[in-house]
Amino acid sequence: MLWSAEMDTSAVLLTHAPAILPAADNLFTELRETAAHSDEQGVHFLLWDGQQTVRLVRLAGTPAGTPLAALVPLDADGFDRIEAIDRLLRALQARPVPSDRRLTRQQKRRHRHMLQAVDGRMNGATYRAIAGAIFGDDRVAAEHWKTSTLRVTTSALVKDGMAMIAGGYRTLLRHRRQP
Repeated sequence: MLWSAEMDTSAVLLTHAPAILPAADNLFTELRETAAHSDEQGVHFLLWDGQQTVRLVRLAGTPAGTPLAALVPLDADGFDRIEAIDRLLRALQARPVPSDRRLTRQQKRRHRHMLQAVDGRMNGATYRAIAGAIFGDDRVAAEHWKTSTLRVTTSALVKDGMAMIAGGYRTLLRHRRQP
């Protein structure tokens, strides 16, 4: 699935290279628009360097086979776009590409638990059964359920998981802001 370029700030926006830039050194010839998808925004495709994927959008009106430039809007997402362009240039020049660091390991684990909790709840499981599946039955049995921190955590996982399903998942497409 490809997301709109407005939502996914890790997408590199490609447009015509200005005539004042030398076309001879432009790396556009390294791009292969495999498995491309076209819509009103342009042509969406992925660049895979063997380890990392970089999402690209050749904007509508930009012909294939011409020198390209990456577009960085001067907005709050500019640093996200610059990071994506850095990843693209590294991939095109066969340099190590850093992983996309939108989510920490802990955030990934919490999102997984949120999905497990919502799945259990939507299938009729009690909060106690959900907590047992996520945290282990022994750990759940070790605390009095009515005052258990696992009860509060499980409730929050279900609530936050439902919010993600209702559209909050789009926040996953944005990079974490660094001060």
